Amino acid sequence: MNMDFTLSRNPFGKLDFTATDGSVHPNIVPVRAFPIAAPLQDIALVSEEGHELAWIADLAALADGNRTLLEAELASREFMPEMLELQQVSSFATPSTWEVKTDRGSTTFILKAEEDIRRLSQTTLLIADSNGIHYLIRDVQKLDRHSRKLLDRFL
Repeated sequence: MNMDFTLSRNPFGKLDFTATDGSVHPNIVPVRAFPIAAPLQDIALVSEEGHELAWIADLAALADGNRTLLEAELASREFMPEMLELQQVSSFATPSTWEVKTDRGSTTFILKAEEDIRRLSQTTLLIADSNGIHYLIRDVQKLDRHSRKLLDRFL
């Protein structure tokens, strides 16, 4: 699709898309095709009606202004802390309370059931807490020994 467009913020803080023909599409939403595996590639800009307005193969190819607005919008829409260390679990039966260190700081959450741990690949896990927040473990093998040992009890 055509990469000649302009993004801007409207008075309500939402993104507006202006095409080269001057048509304006308010309140567009960026959608990542592969948010974990390739977060900077393959991003669709979708209208309020659900129509794809543009496809961005690589975020780095955008003009600075568009890229900055898009990065900010994606960051505000997506909250997926990356788990760096599993410090403690209250029990090895669910529900259990987990104390973890993430790239966004330390936190405590409740794991309702073992099914809330999803394996995305051989080394990547996605863990959903009782509030629906997802924690990403990008590579289980890169966790420290204590974290891996605790995690193995649930896998």
